Amino acid sequence: MCLKRKVLPAVSAAVVMVVGLGTSAGAGERAIAPEADVAHHGHVSLASGRLGVSLVTENHGPSSLANATVRLSFSVRLPAAQALPAGCLWAGDELVLCATGPLRAAGRGHRVTLDLRTVGTPDEVIVRVGTQWNGGATDRNPDNNEHEVLVPATGDRYVF
Repeated sequence: MCLKRKVLPAVSAAVVMVVGLGTSAGAGERAIAPEADVAHHGHVSLASGRLGVSLVTENHGPSSLANATVRLSFSVRLPAAQALPAGCLWAGDELVLCATGPLRAAGRGHRVTLDLRTVGTPDEVIVRVGTQWNGGATDRNPDNNEHEVLVPATGDRYVF
């Protein structure tokens, strides 16, 4: 009985020390997410079943990003097997994802230009532009990277 009383406090103290050290060491090693204001700007046009998209992604800072991914979704089906520029891929019949390239604070990524055919010749298309991934950064102004553009088949450029 006497041995139990001596061992129990010693074991309890050892557990508290290990748990306490583990908690404080982990807290010091946790990284805080960088803050970056990602914004997409460009224009879209539609004429005779051809859909043109041109955009640049910007980072208003304050942190730089190694890369980000812009999401482009369309309200109409697009034929399969259309060529996309380097850094872009099909994520569905109506969805394209494109890497922006490195985004330094107060800098721009490379221009993404798409020339796509639609199924048929629609009178209009809705194009949704947004950020799919921003490198894990906190973006306190997401309104400038989410756009919805109604594009009538006039051949005119509609800016976002």
